[in-house]
Amino acid sequence: MMGRIAGILATGMFFLFAGADAFGQTRSAGLMNLKTDGSRLACSNRDSGTVTIVRWPEMTVQHEIPVGHHPEGVAWLGQSAIVACCVYGDDEVVLIDTEAGQVLRRIPVFDEPYGIVSSSDGGRLYVTLEYPGQVICLDADTGKRLQQWDVGSLPRGLAITADDRSLLVTEYLTARVIRVDTADGRILQTWDGASTDNLGRQIVISPSGTRAYLTHIRSRVTAAHGNGSIFPYVSVVRLEGEKQGTRLRVPMDTIRGTRVTANPWDCDVTPDGKSLCVVFAGTNDMYICRITGDDHVELDYQTGMQLGSNPRAVRCVPDGSAVLVYNALDFEVVAFSLRDGKEISRVTVTQNPLSEQLLLGKKLFYTALSPMTSRGWISCSSCHPDGDADGRTWQQPEGLRNTQPMAGLAWTHPLHWSADRDEVQDFEHTIRGRLMQGPGLMKGALPDAMAEKITGRSASLDALAAYTNSHRFPMSPHSKQGLTESAKRGRDLFHSAETKCATCHKGPFYTDSQPFANDKLQMHDVGTGGDDATELMGPRYDTPTLLGIYRSAPYLHHGRAATLRDVLTTENRQDRHGKTSHLTPVQLDDLVEFLKSLPWEDPELSPEAEGVLRVSGR
Repeated sequence: MMGRIAGILATGMFFLFAGADAFGQTRSAGLMNLKTDGSRLACSNRDSGTVTIVRWPEMTVQHEIPVGHHPEGVAWLGQSAIVACCVYGDDEVVLIDTEAGQVLRRIPVFDEPYGIVSSSDGGRLYVTLEYPGQVICLDADTGKRLQQWDVGSLPRGLAITADDRSLLVTEYLTARVIRVDTADGRILQTWDGASTDNLGRQIVISPSGTRAYLTHIRSRVTAAHGNGSIFPYVSVVRLEGEKQGTRLRVPMDTIRGTRVTANPWDCDVTPDGKSLCVVFAGTNDMYICRITGDDHVELDYQTGMQLGSNPRAVRCVPDGSAVLVYNALDFEVVAFSLRDGKEISRVTVTQNPLSEQLLLGKKLFYTALSPMTSRGWISCSSCHPDGDADGRTWQQPEGLRNTQPMAGLAWTHPLHWSADRDEVQDFEHTIRGRLMQGPGLMKGALPDAMAEKITGRSASLDALAAYTNSHRFPMSPHSKQGLTESAKRGRDLFHSAETKCATCHKGPFYTDSQPFANDKLQMHDVGTGGDDATELMGPRYDTPTLLGIYRSAPYLHHGRAATLRDVLTTENRQDRHGKTSHLTPVQLDDLVEFLKSLPWEDPELSPEAEGVLRVSGR
């Protein structure tokens, strides 16, 4: 196997010397990437679990290769025919021979590989591991991990400079940019955004190497209404020049007058360095912005075009003739002329793997258009991207509310910290309310959330519920080899009669939140209700599941616990949230180790889980 990969890379090295000018381009991680010569496109299909290779400019599919659960970033190794793909759900980096259309190697990594780039000669791969917050360097030929560096919190976006000497990394939940030395992992520089910046997925470097551009949103947590809480941004990071080290945030909802956009997902610079193409996954459109060269303005609106469903990637072809867009929920790539904006061609890169109902529900979840909203700023995915939490605590009308992940939602009704909704269809109240301000998905008057059921009254609302309830628990990376000795001791403490942790956090989903009758809701006063002067519905709260808690900080309904240890100590006054004040530092470490290990086995396969579904009618 090593010989085969080395042979393919060596073949690519001939072209390195034959056409070295091509390496003036920088390389950026993305869900879609072109070979340096522009002859092939690699596209990862998250829902299908495949990578598709498309010929350009023919726009025909050469291969579709199965790689695993939830592939994300793809990168070409130098000028070779090998593509590397981050398989986020399987914790692997997969190397693909695109000529043969087959997987060459699978390289296991700790957890959640997302962004990936290659050195110029294709010999090294750099990968962001969203959890636990690392960048790793892999030998492309052997698959050996050469280096591993702790870089920020939940890193996703990744780009490598033209000289291969440094990486630019983005933190997902802060949109912070970190420059890392590829020789030793030293952090060379950081560019902080505002405290409200969020969801920084991708970053690209200009052909000149003087600027970098990243899309992100602004989550204004003090405003619980659709025209004041979520805003789309592109940040411009100055890498060289007089303002080197500074950053300018450009609002995308005002760059074209009153035209609102939502959820910018990716961007790319045209090969001449004169324009930036930005796709918006919430409003299904693309802006092409002129790069002004003015340090005070940086970008202004040039032209725009309507796209398909949920565009998640954009790349300009090397000769500057076209821009390619990946409409993720249409499962196709579309080419537009950069000269006049007209569509050139399109190709289906994978068949829809979802049921009709799930596809409709997912489209509704990701759109910021009517009937979900009327203002265009916000979608469900603005705060629950891919079913995850956004790391924010929002000021809601009822008080402070920390965003929870959606994994296992089908098993843990009722919903919300206040247990004020007994079915996902009740989110029609949110759609029609101040937050989203949409006309809604069902006709007629809307009953109280905990009153009569509305399941079955709207196919669209049922589809949204089906998608929302479809999120499953990933296994904890801390227990891949089973529970550690420390975690086993922590498990004993957790289930002991003395700590009483398992009194409320019980069963296969570690919660007593069950679909009981409304007068039997399992609510608990754990002493946190008085911490927030704006609280209107406490002091009793629904018990959250502990599965997946290792990566969903901050904790508690008001987000005051930054770490799991804080949950057990500083935020557990008077032992009202389990008896933990008597535990030694070592015992606390053991208990935290156990919590980080959840889930260490699949809870959905248990007979008790099936019983919960039967009781709830789901």
